[in-house]
Amino acid sequence: MSPVTDPPRNELGGETSPYLRQHAANPVAWLPWGEAAFERAEREDKPILLSVGYSACHWCHVMAHESFEDPATAEQMNRDFVCVKVDREERPDVDAVYMAAVQAMTGHGGWPMTVVLTPDGRPFFGGTYFPKTARYGQPAFRTVLTSLADAWANRREEVEAAAEGATRAIEAMQRAVERRRSTDADGPADDRAAAAPALERARWALRAAFDAQHAGFGGAPKFPPHGALRFLLRQRDEELRAMAVRTLEAMAAGGIYDQLGGGFARYSVDAIWRVPHFEKMLYDNALLLGAYAEAAARTDDARARRVALETAGFLLRELRAPGGAFFSALDADSEGEEGRFYTWTAEAFDAAAGPDAALARTRFGVRASGDLEGKNVLHLAATVDEAAARHGVDPDDARRRLGRARERLLAARATRVRPGLDDKVLASWNGLALGGLAEAGRLLARPDLTEAARDAAAFLRRELWRPGDGQRPGRLWHVWHADVGARVEGLLEDYAYLGLGLLALYRSTFEPRWLRWALELGTAIEARFADPEGGYFSTADDPERAGAADALVVRPKDRYDAATPGASNAAAQLLLRLARITGRSSREASAVRAVAPMLEAVAERPTGFASALQTLEEALAPPLEVLLVGPADDDAMRALVGVLSRPLPFVAVARIDDADDPLAQEIAWAQGRGRVDGRPTAYVCSAGTCRLPVTDPEALERELAAVGAAEPAPGRRRRDPEPPTP
Repeated sequence: MSPVTDPPRNELGGETSPYLRQHAANPVAWLPWGEAAFERAEREDKPILLSVGYSACHWCHVMAHESFEDPATAEQMNRDFVCVKVDREERPDVDAVYMAAVQAMTGHGGWPMTVVLTPDGRPFFGGTYFPKTARYGQPAFRTVLTSLADAWANRREEVEAAAEGATRAIEAMQRAVERRRSTDADGPADDRAAAAPALERARWALRAAFDAQHAGFGGAPKFPPHGALRFLLRQRDEELRAMAVRTLEAMAAGGIYDQLGGGFARYSVDAIWRVPHFEKMLYDNALLLGAYAEAAARTDDARARRVALETAGFLLRELRAPGGAFFSALDADSEGEEGRFYTWTAEAFDAAAGPDAALARTRFGVRASGDLEGKNVLHLAATVDEAAARHGVDPDDARRRLGRARERLLAARATRVRPGLDDKVLASWNGLALGGLAEAGRLLARPDLTEAARDAAAFLRRELWRPGDGQRPGRLWHVWHADVGARVEGLLEDYAYLGLGLLALYRSTFEPRWLRWALELGTAIEARFADPEGGYFSTADDPERAGAADALVVRPKDRYDAATPGASNAAAQLLLRLARITGRSSREASAVRAVAPMLEAVAERPTGFASALQTLEEALAPPLEVLLVGPADDDAMRALVGVLSRPLPFVAVARIDDADDPLAQEIAWAQGRGRVDGRPTAYVCSAGTCRLPVTDPEALERELAAVGAAEPAPGRRRRDPEPPTP
């Protein structure tokens, strides 16, 4: 082994990631992901021990306390390995490649993730959490380290064989979801023909997987099925729509939802949505905000509207950064204990709720035994009417008293030590957030939420976007922190999620700048991320990075919906929507080619590929367009816009001032269309062929119905209104 030329030391002190900074005082000589780590491993002939996690991860904290803060463990790590720490949220591309390796090796994945690599980045061992002493069926971490160091020193051929096998497995997993095309397939027409039966199989698979007792899909742990919810809400089949509505209701009544402050935890550790894993992530709340807003608009349900607005309130109150963007997460832990901020002993609850404690205990399911080690996770155990009847109280009086109790409980909770805030700004997650806010603003008639989306978009444009030079499209950066500004080259998820968010913002404002920026992002995706064989890579094709020592061993293609939509599927959805707006059929064909290889996966595992499922359904829908012509500030134009302020998921909508508007040159079906008698005018078109123009809302309603864009409304229900969140 080559001599060490400089003593190893922890190099995370200068990093901006909150997760990396959490480990800056470890005795482990952590290095950030980068060429320096790989060059050191090559020079010293040591394997790389890669540890991946994120700041709000409870088990990441546990492994840190048990092992990374232990001097003896650190000494062993520093002696035998080059140790690299990665924030999965800052480098999702690194996480995706090595998570695929861990899944191939062990059959499961999760965080913290521990992977051991050759100096050229090929993985030969992987796992997740390892305890300090053997338990949970896992060997002790130091035992694992000893075995790996011995293998590297004495059984190098076995290590090389394992590394080659794991790398091939990652490559195979990239292709595993692809449906092989027959040799006589001739492109998108065949793709669309095959998509219809695949979509029907997916609908039946969702029926079969639905938890009829507790709602949602699968057992414990149970995650919010973001993509499946949006797909189901848009079905004409009442049974399928009801599955989405029931799931939304069950989550809103459970402990996964913060009954006092609003906002959703990451997932439920049980099958009944009762006890959550308490971290609150920006992406979950952004995606669920849009789902509840759409459900409220479709069903006129007061509870769905309340939850949407409370979730928006949580985002604006607790995750909003100065300048309008959004921070990433709130930790699961406070004072070293998971859920301490959110849970209540029965005694503490009674003391905080005051004279209305008995009524509130019934409403929120508080018991002396609690749900979690003697503490209660608040959930809606009884409706207001049920609680009122049980205590012999008038329902209206009960509602007022519960509102007062809620205020007292919130005030008492505010005195506790708050969970840690992950204060980095991610372009991708902010794209989801501004999209959710814009959608809620439009569907719920809340211009303040649209304004918040506008502020977030302006922040990202100012801080994370570098305009192109006319020859090459602009560049987006992945992460921003107040200490250093923008860093990490933008990934596909940044371009795709932000582009979709901007289209939602354009639908809410009809401000051309947001549509133009979305078009720029689409151009950048095609130029830097497209795979000539179909689909989109997660990382850009950047010649400046080719051959770098820390280059990924496999260029990933993110198709599976995990915590967030598969980035390749989101990119396809963005390009499809841009194609429907601009009339560029080549872009639509590219989008269809990206998701068509996943038809079998979509049909068999629809919850895991729901973003592809949505894109396929959208591609099968006949092209429908609505063009508005006239000034945005005209009352007659506002009336026409009001008709479109409801869920119309498969309709492309654009607005121009008049026939000479420069934006009309970018929209094929807008060219040559002007106002009728100088009044704001609407054109309803199908595949670019427009019907007669109309100038009043009632006529626009009739035109939408004539082309099949007016969806039948589900049963409208108003139920159990709640007091607003203080």
